[in-house]
Amino acid sequence: MGKNDPYEALRFKEFKVFLLARFALVFGWSMQFVVIEWQVYSLTNDELSLGIIGLCEFLPAFFLAPFAGHIVDRKEKRNLFALCITLFSLISFGLFWLSSEYISDIWSTNYILIGIYSLVFFGGVLRAFFGPTIFSLIALLVPKKTYPNAATWSSSTWKGAAVFGALFGGVFIAWIGINATLGIIFLLVLFALLLVMQIDKKPIMNKKTNESVKESLKVGLKFVFNDKVILGALTLDMIAVLFGGAVAIFAVFAKDILKAGPEGFGLLNAALSSGSIITMLATTYIPITKSTGKKLLVSVFGFGIFMIIFGASKLLWLSVLALFFSGVFDGISMVVRQTILQIKTPDEMRGRVGAVNSMFVGSSNELGALESGVAARIFGAPLAVVLGGIVTLITVTAIGLKNKPLRELDLRKDVEDHYEDIKSS
Repeated sequence: MGKNDPYEALRFKEFKVFLLARFALVFGWSMQFVVIEWQVYSLTNDELSLGIIGLCEFLPAFFLAPFAGHIVDRKEKRNLFALCITLFSLISFGLFWLSSEYISDIWSTNYILIGIYSLVFFGGVLRAFFGPTIFSLIALLVPKKTYPNAATWSSSTWKGAAVFGALFGGVFIAWIGINATLGIIFLLVLFALLLVMQIDKKPIMNKKTNESVKESLKVGLKFVFNDKVILGALTLDMIAVLFGGAVAIFAVFAKDILKAGPEGFGLLNAALSSGSIITMLATTYIPITKSTGKKLLVSVFGFGIFMIIFGASKLLWLSVLALFFSGVFDGISMVVRQTILQIKTPDEMRGRVGAVNSMFVGSSNELGALESGVAARIFGAPLAVVLGGIVTLITVTAIGLKNKPLRELDLRKDVEDHYEDIKSS
């Protein structure tokens, strides 16, 4: 295998356009999440209302994922991605409209909340399609030998956009207000749509046009559950996000515990993701291919440790520092998981496997938001986060002891085999 090129994937024009579009989209999405969380908590002052936001997005994202994977494998990916962005722009505009002074003057708080929850629900419908579509499109923008590098850049771009989106979301709430911030988000989504249209249409890899939804789901589930490495990696991430994550109740910490206001709220959101910038630089220059399984286990364990520190902290600087290192470890685990999936998934079933991935990991964000809200209501926010971190540590230890294929995973041979495939073709 040749010398590692940290910018290998960036040498493909369409992939660079895709990364810019994804950055704009996730930047806007992250800002929108921060704004909605702050707005809803300000209207209700109730931790459970934050959990309801997660539930509204989880239900459609989870239950529609199998159908979405089936559709994605049968449709052209560029146009499908553009359609998802177009529909998301309508949601962003709807939230902008709901936050206007005109609506606040004529609608009660309950009606505004119902409107927000409804738009979040439709956002969950789109989430079911976004994940499989993006996962499938990446593989059509670069050659197979570039998948590990492309997965690293794609994951890091997502994290980087989340960093600045969350940070600017909090800053903009304090600076220009909720309504103007949502207006900026709407413009960002439109910008992402314009970028995506610069990518050429791609061939449809799945030729089984008569395959039913049930058959498609069966194939995707069988592929995932028969591979202990993939199943173990997805399970680790799902448990960490479901129980160890606390993003949904950051508003509680910022407002009631740390007394940091909207700026501190944005800072907490940004800190969790900002550590992944270090991950981006490290994994592009030094690929995480040696002793991959051990690195994955250690990274999720480290994530759990620092979330426990965050939950116990009463100091803003310590909370930010704990979340920063949680982001470092979370970024490593995400890059490893995406690399595994990109390399081992056949082209004709990327949509379905991406859908299963969304069911395991993507939806756990929303279900985790509900879990965080309920746990915070019962135990209080600090204890809820500490208990979630402990559950994460127990899960990592159990999987590390019982899942030998994952524990001994080394991706160097897989990457080298793909290079050999290119040379011999």
